[in-house]
Amino acid sequence: MLDIFKADAFSVMSLTDRVTKMPFVPGRAGQIIDWDNKPVATLVIAIEELGGVLSIVNPTARGGPGSTVGKDKRKLRNLTIPHYQIDDGVYAEEVQGVRAFGEESQVQTVQGIVDARIQRHVQLSLDPTLEFMRMGALRGIILNGDATTLYNLFTEFGVAQPTEVAFNLAAAANGEVRKTCTDVIRTITSAMGNVPFRGVYSFCSDTFWDALIKNSEVRATYLQQQEASQLREGVAYSTLNFGGITFENYRGSGATPFVIADKAHFFPVGSPGLWSTVYAPADYEETVNTMGLPRYARQYRMADGKGVHLQVQMNPLSYNTRPATLVQGKLQA
Repeated sequence: MLDIFKADAFSVMSLTDRVTKMPFVPGRAGQIIDWDNKPVATLVIAIEELGGVLSIVNPTARGGPGSTVGKDKRKLRNLTIPHYQIDDGVYAEEVQGVRAFGEESQVQTVQGIVDARIQRHVQLSLDPTLEFMRMGALRGIILNGDATTLYNLFTEFGVAQPTEVAFNLAAAANGEVRKTCTDVIRTITSAMGNVPFRGVYSFCSDTFWDALIKNSEVRATYLQQQEASQLREGVAYSTLNFGGITFENYRGSGATPFVIADKAHFFPVGSPGLWSTVYAPADYEETVNTMGLPRYARQYRMADGKGVHLQVQMNPLSYNTRPATLVQGKLQA
């Protein structure tokens, strides 16, 4: 029965092709920001810094000349792309019920079992992991699932992290909150230099959002407008435009919170090349020195002959090319 897994439908590239076509639901960080997705053929990327701006250096041939780096305060650093893999298996007993069907039907039925297993791991594990990484990229500190630091973009590239901004959302309607928003916009605009961008966006924790929509200054701005329904209804996980910033109550949780309580993260949007995700190739013989894909899947026979092992993996690294534009806000006690 296991001979069916020798069909072309279960090769590395066929499985990878199917997993790549599965619906990708990355979460809000993957939707709000225009990520520049780049495949690479290496496991390490060289990133050049010039004036606080980071850019990927193109690979060069082994044994040949490398990229030249000028002496005008340029810095070159290597970042290893992390590897994320989920291991599973399909046992013979799970597919023995398809013996009565023809060979083509057998392949289609077993393929459905494999696809369902892959889809579960992609949507419940890999996609949230990529979203969590991207949330780290937009605050400048990329964490692992256990809250340890994978990369601190500020310290990695010697860029000063902007001072955390305190929001006095309990203040009266005296323009203080709007002034704080203006300060955040000025900080980000200054860090962007001459590079244009569309605006400033913010992902807020539940506590920050609740305090924001209760603020008298915010409410006074909207009560006479159509958007007042947002304040009357107090809709969770919605957006609100105030002080030149789009605030959103971010929805995302896990063992390590996507947004820390009492915090809000501010970042620029609408600037090409500001946000990037690179994908390295999988660690399979078939994929060595090939350009990376967003996700991979493969299967191989179990040693005891009771089924096949199933693997799903991705090898991404997401980052911001101007970390100094990333501002964190907090509720003022």
